[in-house]
Amino acid sequence: MAKDKSSKQTVATREYTINLHKRLHGQTFKKRAPKAVKEIKKFAQKMMSTPDVRVDVKLNKAVWSQGIRNVPNKVRIVIQRRRNEDDEDSEEMYSLVTLAEDQNTKGKGVVVLEA
Repeated sequence: MAKDKSSKQTVATREYTINLHKRLHGQTFKKRAPKAVKEIKKFAQKMMSTPDVRVDVKLNKAVWSQGIRNVPNKVRIVIQRRRNEDDEDSEEMYSLVTLAEDQNTKGKGVVVLEA
């Protein structure tokens, strides 16, 4: 079952749990929070196949809430693939990454909120 081009160009919303602990293992203390934000962007880019990824302010604050060194081990995020309204942008779609309301990760995988 191969993915066709049209499925990557549709609006979609999915909820994921991202394990930051394994992505930041061995990282210098003063680079952990900035690297976590970069890893979240990289994850969203891979999952939604959009090169333009935007991180919400609340998610950024949640990552930085315990300081630069003590990043949360797991974060529950919602990724929305949206249509780009700007005419200047070359990309048709962009991804918006926000913090999920429920941060409980037990027994939750990928949840499709809107297809």
